[in-house]
Amino acid sequence: MNAPLPSVGDVRDAADRIRPYVHRTPVFRSRTIDRRVDAEVFLKAENLQKVGAFKARGATNAILRLGEEARGAGVATHSSGNHGQALAYASSIIGVPATIVMPRHAPAVKVDAVRSYGAEIVFCEQADREATLDEVVARTGQHVVHPFDDADVVAGQGTAALELTDDITDLDLIVAPIGGGGLLSGTTLVASDAGIDVVGAEPDVVDDAYRSLRDGVRYGPTGELSVGDGLLTGIGSIAFAILSEAGVTIVTVSERSIMDAMRFVVERTKLVIEPSAATVFAAMFSRPDVFRAKRVGAIVSGGNVELDRLSASDDG
Repeated sequence: MNAPLPSVGDVRDAADRIRPYVHRTPVFRSRTIDRRVDAEVFLKAENLQKVGAFKARGATNAILRLGEEARGAGVATHSSGNHGQALAYASSIIGVPATIVMPRHAPAVKVDAVRSYGAEIVFCEQADREATLDEVVARTGQHVVHPFDDADVVAGQGTAALELTDDITDLDLIVAPIGGGGLLSGTTLVASDAGIDVVGAEPDVVDDAYRSLRDGVRYGPTGELSVGDGLLTGIGSIAFAILSEAGVTIVTVSERSIMDAMRFVVERTKLVIEPSAATVFAAMFSRPDVFRAKRVGAIVSGGNVELDRLSASDDG
């Protein structure tokens, strides 16, 4: 890619810019989780963020960085839900029209939330998201705010880790989910500057990030579906560059382990989390060797879940 990569300075600037519009989310502890992982685990509760996910950070930073011409035309993106909600929310702050391209299988709770912020929705098949977005932009002239391959979005997402490291000192490691990699790359900018290791959690049926970083080649999405519906996209060029340079480790987890972890967290911590967020706990529970005896910051990425999923028992 030719555009400059975002820096930790951009993350700090984003934190100042978005502060009036997003929550500074709390950090929770759970003795049960500490014992299960054999580590000190600090849960950064982005499930309590505006729109129920960390995505509010990146979308708000990107919207506030738009020039007048782009604001006048409006914005568009593709999203399985959380980025779509976030962009719809951020656009409503300053009265910018927004169009969200969503896959037909997107959870109803996320579709309803996008509509509640006044955005237009265009549905498509999962594999047609990019092409459908191109059609929308050709028709409307709207400015694309990419869900993860956008420097302003990445800088905004990194503010969650910036708050975490401000609140909790001497972390050894931060773990976060990875789909396109906006959150994990923003987290890595902050963590690398502070000398903290980073681990990504990814469903094993959509393991393009794991394989891309292993082989040094950016692979596209597998085309498979996962209960972690927010993690189906391939790793972005910005994330690939940042994570490769930092040597970030990716832990892949099964569908069953994601659902088991999701139910465990809801029952034991009373935090409602979505499957994409549960990948972090599945990684800690299935690979305790990576986390044992460490001070671990875990970014709980979102809580937008259809409640009937809490009783799901099959492995997808």
